[in-house]
Amino acid sequence: MSPAKPSDEYLVHCRLDELLEQRGMTLTELSREVGVTLANLSILKNDRAKAIRFSTLAAICRVLDCQIGDLLVID
Repeated sequence: MSPAKPSDEYLVHCRLDELLEQRGMTLTELSREVGVTLANLSILKNDRAKAIRFSTLAAICRVLDCQIGDLLVID
């Protein structure tokens, strides 16, 4: 059986904007705390990322005090 092809009906959405707003934090502050460039966080925030390192994902969740499922959802 071949692996399922990605479909436009199942898109991963990053809720970074919403989480930052809830915490009163800017993308620039998150960038400093996580150690990831502002450009890379912006790509993630705008749903243009094709991949993310587990270490980056864990660092974002640690700083935002959230779980992965709070940050990434399937639309």
